Amino acid sequence: MIAVLSLLMVAVLFITAARVATIALVGTGMATESASFQARSALMGVGFTTAEAESVINHPVRRKIILWLMTFGNAGIITGVTSLLLGFVNAETDQAILRALILVIGLILLVILTRSRLLERALTRLTRWALSRFTSLETRDFAAMLRFSHDYGIIELQAEDGDWLIDRPLSLLGLPEEGVVILGLHRRNGDFFGAPTGHTTIHSGDTVIAYGRLDHLEELDQRHRGFTGDRAHREAVREQHEIIAELED
Repeated sequence: MIAVLSLLMVAVLFITAARVATIALVGTGMATESASFQARSALMGVGFTTAEAESVINHPVRRKIILWLMTFGNAGIITGVTSLLLGFVNAETDQAILRALILVIGLILLVILTRSRLLERALTRLTRWALSRFTSLETRDFAAMLRFSHDYGIIELQAEDGDWLIDRPLSLLGLPEEGVVILGLHRRNGDFFGAPTGHTTIHSGDTVIAYGRLDHLEELDQRHRGFTGDRAHREAVREQHEIIAELED
């Protein structure tokens, strides 16, 4: 039983490490989806796509994050496999079934917890505070040049089918009311628009360079079209108004 609990603990550490690394990589300007993929790839040691590998290797902070993930991942996989073997080798049939059931239930609960938006937001804020408080993993290339605080920065948003951002002019999205500024736009055909106007429309496959609160930009990167997306927009506008009101007091 101890071996099964140890395996679940390794799973918790893996999930936490992947989430922390994703948040740190997003802080360096990577899109949320790309950062999540790179973090999980490094943990599992399965390699990277060529273009994203270059963006990691050429950035000193990203390179440091990935190096720590690869080291932790190798140790974690060995620990996990060892715990799994110890949990089921020489176990009676009834014990093996019980342990397998506990393991499956534990993993299902972990998956459910990782999909909790409330828990994700709390973990994101805690992780950002810890990274700024106890480490030097910050976007120093951006911070030194533009003097951002640890709450604000620039990231890339990957526009996909069904996203809230696409197929409408920027003037209709009302992003400035959310505290988001679109700095540039990479078309999927390679064209680049610097300082796009309100008439510019984001299409699926485009890469959007946006400035704003980092936790909010992560939410915007995952926002889908429809009622839930419009509601998220209204909530973001309300939060931005509250922030402005606090600063003006």
